[in-house]
Amino acid sequence: MPDLSLLAAGAFTGFWVGLTGMGGGALMTPLLLLFFGIAPVTAVGTDLWFASLTKLLATRVHHHHGLIDWQVVRRLWAGSLPASAITLVLMNWFSPGSQSLEFLKFAIGVAVLITALGVVMQKYLHDFGRRFRLTEESRFKRMQAPMTIFSGAVLGVLVTLTSVGAGALGAVLLTYLYPLRLTPPRLIASDIVHAIPLAMFAGLGHLVIGHVDFGLLGNLLLGSLPAVVLGAMVSSRLPHHWLRWALSIVLFSVSSKLLLS
Repeated sequence: MPDLSLLAAGAFTGFWVGLTGMGGGALMTPLLLLFFGIAPVTAVGTDLWFASLTKLLATRVHHHHGLIDWQVVRRLWAGSLPASAITLVLMNWFSPGSQSLEFLKFAIGVAVLITALGVVMQKYLHDFGRRFRLTEESRFKRMQAPMTIFSGAVLGVLVTLTSVGAGALGAVLLTYLYPLRLTPPRLIASDIVHAIPLAMFAGLGHLVIGHVDFGLLGNLLLGSLPAVVLGAMVSSRLPHHWLRWALSIVLFSVSSKLLLS
């Protein structure tokens, strides 16, 4: 039987993912922890599959408009997928006792806080990256590829451990690294496409460990799939500056509640 509260949570998060490419894990995992009382490891494992399947549908809309920068996406994958594999191995070695579960909840709160700060700083990072790109072009271009791979590795660890960061934090990093190359719609599309295999890869590891609740996942997807298509369709028509500020306010509220609970 569908759970209306879970359907609403899925729809809310799915719409934001389609609209901005951000906020999948940063919104859904805290919602599962704070409002539905889901165990941290189950919330992370289930949300990874929720995020990957939701973003897969959004990608079809963005790909139809030719917005994906595949070179940037491949560089991110070169860092994120190996880092995710290493993180999964380490997580499998350490059994989720009460202390590790508390640490995981704290790590999710920190990850959401970092994401919120990144969203707030996105414009300033874009301006800083743009100045660097224009004044020291050769040095910037030499650093661009290795820094993108390193950024992917950071995202791989963070997403696998907490399910947070693939969309929102990934977009912030790309804003700095590709200030001239990626327009906002191309940034959203490329960020979403990178996040899908990363979330699926990490989600597969959590599935093997036993951290995925399929009943919960089904309810969330029923709400999110129509909403993510709607969000992706109207993405290019709305002011992204105000959307980022609205998302950051929500994320700051969520992170404070997680860290203080």
